[in-house]
Amino acid sequence: MNILPKVEEFIAAFEQSISNNSFIKLSLGNYHGSEENLKNIYVKRILIKKEEKFSFTYRYKTRDIVKNYNLEEVKALFGNLVGTDFHVATLFTNSEELQFEILKNNKVILKRKATETKEVPLPEHDHSKNRLISSGNKPYLHELNITDKDGTVFKKAQDKFRQINHYIEILSALIKEIPTDKQLNVADMGSGKGYLTFALYDYLQNVLHVDAHVTGVEFRPDLVSLCNSIAEHSNFKNLHFEEGSIDNFNSEGVNMLIALHACDTATDDAIFKGISAGSDLIVVAPCCHKQIRREIEKNKTANDVQFLTRYGIFLERQAEMVTDGIRALILEYFGYKTKVFEFISDAHTPKNVLIVGTKDRRNAPDQPAILKKIRDARQYFGIDYHHLEKIAGLQSH
Repeated sequence: MNILPKVEEFIAAFEQSISNNSFIKLSLGNYHGSEENLKNIYVKRILIKKEEKFSFTYRYKTRDIVKNYNLEEVKALFGNLVGTDFHVATLFTNSEELQFEILKNNKVILKRKATETKEVPLPEHDHSKNRLISSGNKPYLHELNITDKDGTVFKKAQDKFRQINHYIEILSALIKEIPTDKQLNVADMGSGKGYLTFALYDYLQNVLHVDAHVTGVEFRPDLVSLCNSIAEHSNFKNLHFEEGSIDNFNSEGVNMLIALHACDTATDDAIFKGISAGSDLIVVAPCCHKQIRREIEKNKTANDVQFLTRYGIFLERQAEMVTDGIRALILEYFGYKTKVFEFISDAHTPKNVLIVGTKDRRNAPDQPAILKKIRDARQYFGIDYHHLEKIAGLQSH
């Protein structure tokens, strides 16, 4: 078979799409080369230091590798890839799809299909190549409406995709501080539609290659059913979702517990589940602090900051800081090194506080001193009852 004319025609069409600015993306599939576990290559335009290049995502069975080339390098590569290692190549432009294919009977075809005219996306900035979760061709991202079936992130989902990667970037640094040489059991409390749960499982299994079992806990049965279906389609064998509430979840054996935006005292319930399990890592992003605000409002204790707390907005912020400050102290009481820092979870939401507890197995905490701090803080702000202190068995009055 003489495939060279068809290969040359395909490459010429690619070059034409670049010159007339109609190029959207390109994919190579049906791999017949010698490199083990390589499946596909996905090509898109990016900007590196204001210079346009082409980003090649090499999709392997368990990992992605990204390499960047200029146009001349791409032309040379295609001559060695299209029709040799890859028997299918598809070019997507703003008005058509062009597919090169070698059929099973060795017949070579080149077929064009007109498509609805699309807007040509601007080249992505080079920082995208550093994302821990790539878009690629991942079923869970497609079924969650983050990407199309070929792995291109929808314009309307760009913020959500950035949010997912920002979250994984934060967790990646925290995971380095805990043991991962044995099975890692993760619980994501209040997992919702599972955006972050899926991404975390993907990162643990396919980037870190950790033996991870991840459970998403969600009280809405329709979301549990949806997420379990997506996990099955993605072949995520050790990821499952179960229906239930945080306070009813059996956390025994959980090494890593996460609760993002659990409302009010549900964050306390989640922290205590992690403490009870002796989890190596507890990560919570509290939402609402109504319980402590009601306590402060009810008792109206005279103190040095009452000139601020007579204003509702300042009272709300004070309640947030006091609630989370006591939560951090309680984690320290039970032998956790704590961090409290601010992060932005979404471009359209305000900043959030993340409370992180990492189990410190080398240093014993000064529990009497910590308990005194907790009780002094409650007395100063007029707090008779703190939910986490109570369920942890620390509040005697």
